[in-house]
Amino acid sequence: MSKIKLVLAEDEPALGQIVKESLETRDFDVTLCIDGQQALQTYIDDQPAIIVLDVMMPKMDGFTVAKEIRKLDDTVPIIFLTAKSQTADVVEGFSIGGNDYLKKPFSIEELIVRINNLLNRSLEQKNADTLKIGEYIFEFPKQVLRFRESEQNLTHREAHLLFHLYKNKNQVLDRSLILKKLWGDDDFFNGRSMDVFITKLRKKLKEDPAISIVNVRGYGYKLIC
Repeated sequence: MSKIKLVLAEDEPALGQIVKESLETRDFDVTLCIDGQQALQTYIDDQPAIIVLDVMMPKMDGFTVAKEIRKLDDTVPIIFLTAKSQTADVVEGFSIGGNDYLKKPFSIEELIVRINNLLNRSLEQKNADTLKIGEYIFEFPKQVLRFRESEQNLTHREAHLLFHLYKNKNQVLDRSLILKKLWGDDDFFNGRSMDVFITKLRKKLKEDPAISIVNVRGYGYKLIC
């Protein structure tokens, strides 16, 4: 069985080597990069299955690397490693296409769990069919939402959130469960981030008045269609 290619960008040599060696014992093929420019070039050359980016790096920070990658690839999962935990930083990371973040210091086991969760979601995305949501056509693998002749591109996180809302349509989607599944944790910062994505999805679905995403206070959200 071939190993899963992973790009790890971390400018602290000792930490980077520890994480690299730990991942390699779990059958990952890891390329360690010490700055953002090297990480971006390695992504272009190797086309890895997943990318783990430190936010604060020389030459190019992790957020900038992610923006450049998203110009080329909407689907490859990206995890941020960061000492930043302010709401604005977390929301920025997700809004530019990040799929998860892990605050330093972190455990290797938690990182591995989050990597595997994202890889499983990526496989789920590739296997999903085109879905009909009211008058909209949702092409989950392509992260595209169509309404008649118009087309909207969704971010990786928007697509996954809409997919889970659809799987539970006309039922309440538990807020805590979906936060843990898509964000990795149901803390305050992730909750605020999810609220932002729900607002974005409502705007993108506004052309069909029969569709609504209802906030069920204290429990979660319900997609009505």
